[in-house]
Amino acid sequence: MIIYRNLDKSHYDKNSIITVGTFDGIHLGHREIISKVNEIKSQGNFRTVVVTFDPHPQLILRNKGSEIKLLSTIDEKIDTFEKLGIDVLYILEFNREMASTSAEDFLEKYLVNGIGLSHLVLGFDHSFGKNREGNFETLSSLTGKFGFEVHKVEEFKGDTSINSTAIRNLLLNGDTEKANELLGYDYSFEGTVVRGDRRGNTIGFPTANVKVKGMNKLIPKNGVYMVKADVNGKEYDGMMNIGFRPTVSETQEIYIEVNIFDFNEDIYGKNIKVVLRKYIREERKFNSLDELVKQLNKDKQDCLNFLTK
Repeated sequence: MIIYRNLDKSHYDKNSIITVGTFDGIHLGHREIISKVNEIKSQGNFRTVVVTFDPHPQLILRNKGSEIKLLSTIDEKIDTFEKLGIDVLYILEFNREMASTSAEDFLEKYLVNGIGLSHLVLGFDHSFGKNREGNFETLSSLTGKFGFEVHKVEEFKGDTSINSTAIRNLLLNGDTEKANELLGYDYSFEGTVVRGDRRGNTIGFPTANVKVKGMNKLIPKNGVYMVKADVNGKEYDGMMNIGFRPTVSETQEIYIEVNIFDFNEDIYGKNIKVVLRKYIREERKFNSLDELVKQLNKDKQDCLNFLTK
């Protein structure tokens, strides 16, 4: 996959099948769109092109004081689009100037003249341009003027609506399994293992303390999770706590601690990928370390029981 971060005539190819979007999470609905793009490619001599934005538009357009956390970092999007077989990925800088660009101007400047456009593929509810005026009907009216075809991908049907906002809310409410179902894969985040107070070692549950990469990456609801931990390319079972550690600390800082089962390597400074499988319970304060250890043993058994299902 070739990655471009700007428009250049040397990158131009009229035989381009383009889809445009933020693609946060690249969930099952997004994958239907990519599937359509690849289907059209199989019918002729085309290249497949995804146009996405960095930073995410909502980080620029949000109201002051509001906050949005994202399912995907830009690096995660790059990795996923490559796995999905996309030929070219354009990562365009989203700013106030772009936000004020009309749909027709965006279409002409970026897609028709900048990248080259033969086919445009859109999700059933997707729109772009100023005031989100570039919907399927608007763009269909421009096909004759600019010489391209537009395709609408209908809603991916499940037992609930599939969109990035719904998935974020599921993760923030601890419904990991439903979120993973809508994503089509298990939600994950990456980070660096940093030194903690090593208290876990003293109670028989050593943990990797994780500093997450990506300041806007969504961290799920506080609590205990059954997870997979990928270290040095090898995957291990484990459990994770996200929270304030109220039994041993009075800080208001959020800690992410992963207890990797049957693992005793020194991984300080190493990268770790944490994959969420199941929400086990809410974080709570215990009256003693003995009570905490008893609960951690139960948590571990709950995780192992989940694995054997």
